[in-house]
Amino acid sequence: MLTVSDRVSAGEAEDGSGAVLEALLRDDGFEVTRRLVPDEADEIARAITELAAVAALVLTTGGTGLAPRDVTPEATPAVFVREVPGIPQAIRADSFAKTPHGMLSRGLAGTVGRALVVNLAGSPGACRDGYAVLSTALPHALRLLADAASATDHVHT
Repeated sequence: MLTVSDRVSAGEAEDGSGAVLEALLRDDGFEVTRRLVPDEADEIARAITELAAVAALVLTTGGTGLAPRDVTPEATPAVFVREVPGIPQAIRADSFAKTPHGMLSRGLAGTVGRALVVNLAGSPGACRDGYAVLSTALPHALRLLADAASATDHVHT
């Protein structure tokens, strides 16, 4: 998982959303590697690419809002192979049902190699709620990506 935050990367704030996501992922049986970058598009894209090379799932938290430094949605599609628009649509719909601020999230989802990448908002509550929505389809999505990677591997051998 990747936390995107100028304040957290500078040691000025705690990574509450990262801690929430790590706990949720571990509860679901995932091994978790955490990375942290400031709100810099090149660093975000590089970290996503590196994580996707070794993980089946990359969740980002932070940088999805309207502030000028919120650039995660600009950095992420640069590394996507394919977008998966239904995931952020479902997360936004769920969020909007709880708060009108839910419509302000600009998070995206897509694939990078065999990995699913999903941008979540930067608050602990938004991460918890977004992961709850995502987790309903996550096992199936990860199975499809693993099967596709396995089929590709067999074609080349």
